[in-house]
Amino acid sequence: MVYENYTTFYASQNQAVLTVTFDFGPVNIQGISMLDDLNRLSETLEDDRSVKVVVFQSAHPEIFVAHADTNFLKDISTQAIPREEIELLYLQKVLQRVSALPQATIAKVEGFARGGGHEFMLACDMRFAARGRAKFMQMEAGMGILPCGGGASRMARQVGLGRALEIILSARDFDADQAQAYGTINQALDADKIGPYVDELANRIGQFPAESIEACKRAVYASIDLPIEAALKEEAYWLYQSMSKTPAQQRFQYADDNGAQNDMDNQRNWDQLVMGIQEVK
Repeated sequence: MVYENYTTFYASQNQAVLTVTFDFGPVNIQGISMLDDLNRLSETLEDDRSVKVVVFQSAHPEIFVAHADTNFLKDISTQAIPREEIELLYLQKVLQRVSALPQATIAKVEGFARGGGHEFMLACDMRFAARGRAKFMQMEAGMGILPCGGGASRMARQVGLGRALEIILSARDFDADQAQAYGTINQALDADKIGPYVDELANRIGQFPAESIEACKRAVYASIDLPIEAALKEEAYWLYQSMSKTPAQQRFQYADDNGAQNDMDNQRNWDQLVMGIQEVK
């Protein structure tokens, strides 16, 4: 697959990891052109099994992705629309498409991520932020609206109702350590540690079968909304999907033939063992 000719970012693939770098001067504003680029990127990724992990980062020294473009926000209708006539906004559709990608997605945040930029980050599977550089905010309540790129919906699922409302209604900046405490990011890392950490994580995940990565994603996301019995059935469904497409059975047979599970050295070293088993196809 070819990942080029984007207006608001550039992309480069190294083995199974695609790195997408936002570079849309002067401030990486989240406008229609960026949403179009993300939509086209997602369309390509949906059919590309050579990419297993997507890392989003920024070339801007201070900004990850800025807020939504006021040029399209000011054109939103001022007439209240009945609930039954509501359709998803383009911003919502695109960020949901990113969220639903079969690949693992990682946001490496080393600058400001406010409003729509913060909502884009929340749509990624994993999020890491640099101490002293990352800042977050949902400012919409102060502007007279609400977060409408999934911020109100995804944040409550990720951090709980009280914390989501504190972030949304306070409309104030918070840093990487506070984001970690809230639960909006996986981890706050020192600025010189975030790059190596994300690279190692992305490359590790990239060695696993694409089908098992997708199966894990689908089962975990389903668990958010489904009752436990239905969620367990979803787990079982994706187990069979992955077993039908990956070398899992060969790996279990290899382990059984070599008495691997009864070896104490193996039990002490699963972290490396799981990487070594990737050689069994």
